[in-house]
Amino acid sequence: MKIPCYAELLQRTDAPPGSSWGLFGPNNQLGTLNFLTPERAIHAASLVRTGRVFNLDYPINAFVPSVSGTRPAASHHIFSNNPNHRDDWLDSFYLQSTSQVDGLRHIRHPVHGFYGGISDERVDIGVPDLGMQLMAEKGIVGRGVLLDAVRYFAQTGEPLSPWTNRRITVDDLEGIAARARTAIEPGDILLLYTGWSEAWLSATADVRAARKGSPGIGQSHEMLGWLWDHHISVFASDNGGLEAFPVDPNSGFVIPDEPPPPRGPSHNGMLHRQLIALLGMVIGELWKLDELAAACAADGVYEFMLTAKPLNVIGGVGSPPNALAIK
Repeated sequence: MKIPCYAELLQRTDAPPGSSWGLFGPNNQLGTLNFLTPERAIHAASLVRTGRVFNLDYPINAFVPSVSGTRPAASHHIFSNNPNHRDDWLDSFYLQSTSQVDGLRHIRHPVHGFYGGISDERVDIGVPDLGMQLMAEKGIVGRGVLLDAVRYFAQTGEPLSPWTNRRITVDDLEGIAARARTAIEPGDILLLYTGWSEAWLSATADVRAARKGSPGIGQSHEMLGWLWDHHISVFASDNGGLEAFPVDPNSGFVIPDEPPPPRGPSHNGMLHRQLIALLGMVIGELWKLDELAAACAADGVYEFMLTAKPLNVIGGVGSPPNALAIK
């Protein structure tokens, strides 16, 4: 199957310009997970050299108060039916409150709607369209590549601050990969390490409130084209949105007259709308990458096998990734 390049997607007239709708089949709702083939899983398994396993999930309730400001902490309860038994449950468990995978019903495009043209009415509780159960059934298994922006920018003499807006460009991503002597391959699962989560978790409330932004990928068609043309299956980071914040006001993605939401962050101008709703790209946020980054820097190997198993929630919007890197 020939996959059109991003420039060709922008010329589409049979679907929204810049979208991958229908390319993988009329009823396919997996988006870029279609790039994860059995052959690529086999290749990923061949990358295991030491058998060392890295957990890429922060604990539930690690980010309390929540980064978005709209997700209260989960409450863990334990009960027993008899002295020799224990069982438990969670109340107020927000599936995107800590390390997370964004499902394809997480964001709709303000003009074109949800990925594949799924109607708003189909994005509801218990309705399967674009639900997290599709990712759970497919599974995420492939070649992971760590892009260590922290060490890269330190080496270039421009240390990356977790509290300022640094829009990481395509040239930066290619420079990071080149420094790691790692080529980007089709189907790759990219992990962008910015050091943001460690800084946030160790900071006081005053330091958090005084921040001027956060580093992440910049908003541009060039970035969208680079990710699509490399057939990236998943792009995850350790920051609170993958993208740089605040958004680039000159990107062309900002809708000037769009009113701000009554609560929570605005997505106006974010690539989330193009990545998720148009391209169907799977995004990860707040992944725990510090230990993996240190190990990659120590042995000079930035590729590994990566697995993730989102929760099998029919109609789920997001999920903890349950992600592992195996070196």
